[in-house]
Amino acid sequence: AVRWYLIVGTARKLTCARVSQAELRDVMQFRSTSSRWGPVASTLHWLTALAIVTLLVLGVVMTNYPMSTTKLKLFALHKSVGVTVLVVVWVRLVWRYFDRRPSWPEAMGAAHRRAARGVHMALYALMVLVPLSGWLINAASGFPLNWFGLFAVPSLLTPDEALQGVAQSVHLAAVTILAVILLFHVAGALHQQLAAQQASRTLLRGVLG
Repeated sequence: AVRWYLIVGTARKLTCARVSQAELRDVMQFRSTSSRWGPVASTLHWLTALAIVTLLVLGVVMTNYPMSTTKLKLFALHKSVGVTVLVVVWVRLVWRYFDRRPSWPEAMGAAHRRAARGVHMALYALMVLVPLSGWLINAASGFPLNWFGLFAVPSLLTPDEALQGVAQSVHLAAVTILAVILLFHVAGALHQQLAAQQASRTLLRGVLG
């Protein structure tokens, strides 16, 4: 009986070890590798990109829309998307701390890498500053903030006209800079993609003779 107990106990330990290793491999599949971004990083990236484009479009439309209930609804939607961006960006920062970054392309020079790092750092800073300054505008103006009508987001501030003016100036400047840097970011990504395709074609021609 003792021998049978020992055999069963050992089998359970081995089974648990196999399950733990399998679970660990599943977790690792969500992380980025040395050659590509993982599904979590990619999903957060495109979710942020979609939300920011939505914010920019809403910002232009709502500011030029005549005063009406539709304009107020556009403002409310803009605020909700802004809060979402703020949360998603913080999630991205936390995930990036634990995640690894794919290696830079071999064809990318040192200067280009430094520029890419600078653009990424500026993007993260602005993706926090833009929605945060928008939140300050709303709080300083005394307006309520409801996330898609589901729950109220605390303002943490009392109405302050002076702070509202400063926050509006910061928000406008940050949005403008963000739009410009996004253009550089997209242009750089397209350039990198075209360079990779050109390198692949050159390698293929070399292999085929």
